[in-house]
Amino acid sequence: MTGRAAIGIDLGGTKIAGVVLGVDGGVLATEERATLDTTDAILDTTISLIESLRRPEVEAVGVGVAGMVDFEAGALRFAPNLPLRDVPIRDRVGEATGLRCVVDNDANAAGWGERQLGSARGHDDVLLVTVGTGIGGAIIAGGRVYRGAHGFAAEIGHIVVEPDGPPCGCGNRGCWEQVASGQAIDRLAREEAERDPAGGVARAAAGETVTGRYAAVAAREGDESAQGIFADVGRRLGEGMAGLVNVLDPEIVVVGGGVADEGELLLTPAREAFWATVEIRRGRPDVPIVVAELGNDAGAIGAAALALEE
Repeated sequence: MTGRAAIGIDLGGTKIAGVVLGVDGGVLATEERATLDTTDAILDTTISLIESLRRPEVEAVGVGVAGMVDFEAGALRFAPNLPLRDVPIRDRVGEATGLRCVVDNDANAAGWGERQLGSARGHDDVLLVTVGTGIGGAIIAGGRVYRGAHGFAAEIGHIVVEPDGPPCGCGNRGCWEQVASGQAIDRLAREEAERDPAGGVARAAAGETVTGRYAAVAAREGDESAQGIFADVGRRLGEGMAGLVNVLDPEIVVVGGGVADEGELLLTPAREAFWATVEIRRGRPDVPIVVAELGNDAGAIGAAALALEE
């Protein structure tokens, strides 16, 4: 069993990241390429990256992709940020490389990586919430990835929480990710800079395009309006997690994604709102809300781990 390895690919809207993962959980190599703008170019780049990372002990490849994946067919049905529709990724990669290939949603892959090698080690019932530009998720139930009847489970960012709220890329309005993700922080930061051009957010941006990053800078410098942005978004995040915990009853909630890098600025109000709204607070065992450990490599590492598992 020693010496076995798999390649993991995280196929995203701007980059394609790859790792080689040993069966012991060690990362043996990493590499990334830019995501191009056509189906064939994206697949050719993915296959080229796999061949570049390939070594004799590699026995399989896992691909995590941001979109709705039919796991049984190994096909991507729809991707909001990629020009890919009904693409048989497993068959295309398998035929080109001769390697066994597993394809899954990128958040599912990240969730499995955290369960195997990250913050959720030792837990069989896990909720992963990835907070970036939008919100993604993964559900580990009974020690297995829960994918649902069609492979589309855990699209948690698209629960409508505010029917007349901001429009979402999925076509609805007021989805959870529109009020509790990086998009919400960016929007509120722009509104605050417009409201107070001499305020902390505008000063932090110093003439640059206002984003949530500048709101975080201002908040850490003590600006109350900027702190209020994170309090508001964190509250909406915690309320949503409470609803999901009511439904799923996980042992642990892992929060990942780029916005999670803001740490307690976001997580403190999220935890407070979670415990204020979750059902049966006093009678419920503790459900830790922790930060993901694997960072930006979670999707690729998890995809490789899935390939070794499957």
